[in-house]
Amino acid sequence: MPKRFRPLVDIAPRWRGSGEVPPVTPAAGTTRARVGLLTGCVQSAVFPDINAATARVLAADGFEVVSPPQGCCGALSVHAGRLDEGKTFARTLIDAFTNVDLIVVNASGCGSHLKELGWLLGDERAEAFAAKVRDVGELLADTPPRAPRHPLPMKVALQDSCHLRHAQRLPLSSLRSLGRIPGLEVVEPAEQDLCCGSAGIYNVTQADAARELGDRKAAHVLATSAQAYASANPGCLVQISNALVRAKQPLPALHPIELVDASIRGVPAGTLRATARR
Repeated sequence: MPKRFRPLVDIAPRWRGSGEVPPVTPAAGTTRARVGLLTGCVQSAVFPDINAATARVLAADGFEVVSPPQGCCGALSVHAGRLDEGKTFARTLIDAFTNVDLIVVNASGCGSHLKELGWLLGDERAEAFAAKVRDVGELLADTPPRAPRHPLPMKVALQDSCHLRHAQRLPLSSLRSLGRIPGLEVVEPAEQDLCCGSAGIYNVTQADAARELGDRKAAHVLATSAQAYASANPGCLVQISNALVRAKQPLPALHPIELVDASIRGVPAGTLRATARR
């Protein structure tokens, strides 16, 4: 393998996700709001089960979820410095979401990008769109739960993403919704303010430094003695999963919304851990 491609091999996920989000998922009971779900590029290709879990949880708590055909939001283009390309993707995405009250995002890197579209595109339409964007943890924290939560007795290390903690200023945005799950113990690894090394495309362009950061963060996760770890960004899930494999101690890797979904559906903790990606 040519050297410039080796980082792509190193960070390639070892799992295949499954799950689909229908164009419309009706709300359970009275509809609180009509929300558009960003399905994302990496999320839809590598973590489609996270999108499916997001739609189920939102619907169970009273939101009608619409998932129109959509392309890339432009975040990765902007990360790579291709601003014109990123702006084109963003404008196309805005066109895809019409007649929704909010746009819900379960990938924090995409969420940070979309919340900055008013500044990036510099027009009122983009500003109006950006004002509707909500991280899914942010939305659930402000929403009284409607669906019953069943016990999920397990210990989970919640690894905050930089895009939530620093860019969106939403540290541990999922903590409040996770706190509503009976029996779930959430612990924080050390050095939460430190990047895991994924950082958009940093683990491709600066592979050696990114690997060191990933190994450091994985060691902090293992020090918590957690039975699983969770993060709200696909890059972080991939990065730390690979580091845990290098440490020969792979853990179930979950998005926080998957924990909420499992609790609502009554999935036993042992079953969730056994079937989760590693």
